[in-house]
Amino acid sequence: MERRRILLLLVCVLAYIAPSFSQNWQHSWADALQTAQREHKNIVLNFSGSDWCIPCIRMHKNFFDSEAFIDFSNQHLVIYNADFPREKKHQLAKEVTKQNEELAERFNKEGHFPLTLLLDSNGNVLKTWNGLYKGTVDEFIAELK
Repeated sequence: MERRRILLLLVCVLAYIAPSFSQNWQHSWADALQTAQREHKNIVLNFSGSDWCIPCIRMHKNFFDSEAFIDFSNQHLVIYNADFPREKKHQLAKEVTKQNEELAERFNKEGHFPLTLLLDSNGNVLKTWNGLYKGTVDEFIAELK
């Protein structure tokens, strides 16, 4: 019986804290725009090559996956990753690939990786970061503010 109580308590604690450790990457650009407009939030659009671009992998690991960025983005941003994996085992659904290619045609014609943009809720570019961000997570968040 004691084990059950401990297990129940653990499940409740995890359910309470889990949302603070998860990120809300949008799976659809149309949904990202709608959410940004509905919630009056800016959008972070990141172009990455998740299985071949070392600076992209570092950008995600050191910045986007940090607790500080997750907390900030969950409250203040809508985030979308336009990923361009090369390995067959990491290929995206055809509609997602098409969507990402359309975004690249509009926002990343030169094909820079990583490329991170801050957009307003209408999709207008406010700021651009080309390559791996050189500062700290806190400096990156300050620029996003």
